[in-house]
Amino acid sequence: MSILRGKHILLGISAGIAAYKTAFLVRLFVKAGAEVRVIMTPSAKEFITPLTLSTLSNHPVLTDFTDEEDDNAVWNNHVELGLWADLFVIAPATANTLSKMASGNSDNFLIATYLSAKCPVYFAPAMDLDMYKHPTTQKSLETLQSHGNILIPSTFGELASGLVGMGRMAEPESIVETIEQHLLEGLPLYGKKILVTAGPTYEAIDPVRYIGNHSSGRMGFEIANTAAQLGAEVILITGPTHYKAHYDSIQTIPITSARDMHDVAHQNFDAVDAAILSAAVADYRPKFPALSKIKKKAASLTLELEKTEDILASLGEKKEKQILIGFALETENEVANAIKKLKAKNLDLIVLNSLNDDGAGFGGSTNKISIIDKDLNQKNYPLKSKSEVASDIINELINRIHA
Repeated sequence: MSILRGKHILLGISAGIAAYKTAFLVRLFVKAGAEVRVIMTPSAKEFITPLTLSTLSNHPVLTDFTDEEDDNAVWNNHVELGLWADLFVIAPATANTLSKMASGNSDNFLIATYLSAKCPVYFAPAMDLDMYKHPTTQKSLETLQSHGNILIPSTFGELASGLVGMGRMAEPESIVETIEQHLLEGLPLYGKKILVTAGPTYEAIDPVRYIGNHSSGRMGFEIANTAAQLGAEVILITGPTHYKAHYDSIQTIPITSARDMHDVAHQNFDAVDAAILSAAVADYRPKFPALSKIKKKAASLTLELEKTEDILASLGEKKEKQILIGFALETENEVANAIKKLKAKNLDLIVLNSLNDDGAGFGGSTNKISIIDKDLNQKNYPLKSKSEVASDIINELINRIHA
């Protein structure tokens, strides 16, 4: 899923032939998971119909301060609309609209909303090449950027006039990619690579039976999604679970056993900035798993078990620059046992939760944690949703990764 997922995007369309491309632009924003509302200048309706854009965006298109065809005219509040938006994209931005934006000439609903907006504003110029080159247009571009607006540059190509040169509006795909990249670069984990483990491991008894636990994997997936939402590239190593990652920047690697998770974690550990190991790895596995299904014959069955690989400890031994975070699920002497694990496995942080706390542990949608660092500072958190818990953990990581 795109970084635009859940964003409120306001699209302003001015009167240029490139307005026909905005149907594709709205479609791409919606496909990325954004909610889109459209403002058009009155003359822009000559190039693309409001009905088309309303259908694609699932919202009425606004062109004026009141609805012209409504007998009981309702005021369209440009201030509320400007505050609603997380992003304001003006495309195409004609020479006329650029000039009005730069000078504050608020003679239409689009400009009034632009002047009220508190969010980042992106603008994609579109006009003929001589208009684009004109000193007044270039001055408008400079002024708008000096005010903090983000230019999505025009491209060189064939223009509506038949001439070839600068002034062609960036293609919708390029506009979306430019905005996504700009948003990512402003996030606290941009450029960082995070390894996350999630879910249970299954240790084979025979081809149809296994030793496992009740972990659903939800906590690990929430951590991975939160890290990706904040700009990280995430490697998610997950045991069997029905959960799916939300973001394109998450590389999901499914595994089954503790040995599989150990091997994949070690293959990727050197390349990451941090590792958060939330998986509930089985502590033991059958030493001699049967190659065929064990038939139910005797009244009892004895299995010889052996320890599985200690992934946390082995990564703690080899870590250099990485921040290593582990989990401790305890039922007694919780803090003492968590601190013992923190020290023994060379962790930077340990996330403690107790099965004695209602709402914590496997399977549910909530968790209650304490976070202890290597200096034995402890933060206790109330019961929260697992998505909120993931945010608390990632915030602690951010504090250390930028320290």
